[in-house]
Amino acid sequence: MAAIAREGAELAWSASGREGGPVVVHAHGAMSSRAGEERHGLFGWEPVARVARLVRYDARAHGASSGRAVPEDYLFTNLARDLLAVVDHLDAGPVTGMGASMGTATVLHAALARPDAFERLVLVIPPTAWETRKAMAAHYREAAEAVEARGPRGFAETMAGEEPAAIFAEGPAFPLPDVPWKLLPSVMRGLAASDLPAPAELATLAQPALILAWETDDGHPLSTAEALADLLPAATLHVSATVADVRTWGARVAAFLTARS
Repeated sequence: MAAIAREGAELAWSASGREGGPVVVHAHGAMSSRAGEERHGLFGWEPVARVARLVRYDARAHGASSGRAVPEDYLFTNLARDLLAVVDHLDAGPVTGMGASMGTATVLHAALARPDAFERLVLVIPPTAWETRKAMAAHYREAAEAVEARGPRGFAETMAGEEPAAIFAEGPAFPLPDVPWKLLPSVMRGLAASDLPAPAELATLAQPALILAWETDDGHPLSTAEALADLLPAATLHVSATVADVRTWGARVAAFLTARS
């Protein structure tokens, strides 16, 4: 297994696609992983791999990556430092930073820290931010306490009352967290203490950006995607109302990567 050593973690990663093509580094969402995305089957990134070198890695404590029970390790700002460590390890020059949900936040914080490391941004289902982040943070803290008190049963009880977003009423169902139960409370507390960068900071990011969002999901509200589309100087927003349209995202990203700036 290819891995990158970080303080408190070993980051597992893999690469596929076109040798010598533009490099795309993908950061998945919270509780997911490379394998989790594949099991879920919603995101099909094969078209991306046909036009680029696609590098995917598991965030600390997710999937095949290790981690520790330190909530600060899972702040978006620290996850951004992990992403930059992956970029530096590749030594490929400026890359496209692509992230889903938590990965979107990771990419944005990383791009602000090191703008020269990224030539393009792909922001998939941006998460709650700013005002809408408060309710989600409280939910993460509640879930962390439930897992500490009752383990997997506590997590299931916390999630039991949640209705799936209308767009996913007929599936596919989201899988169980790909995070060890003993680390899940720390991951959730780190997420609860995190937010997207301030709007004024985001407005300084000049890279071409593709934003992909879907409707009816309070955890990934259109308000965040629309705000990012307004703030980022060179952003394009696409919103999906059906699962069938979500499945076109891989092709949309491939077209974005091969379009002339």
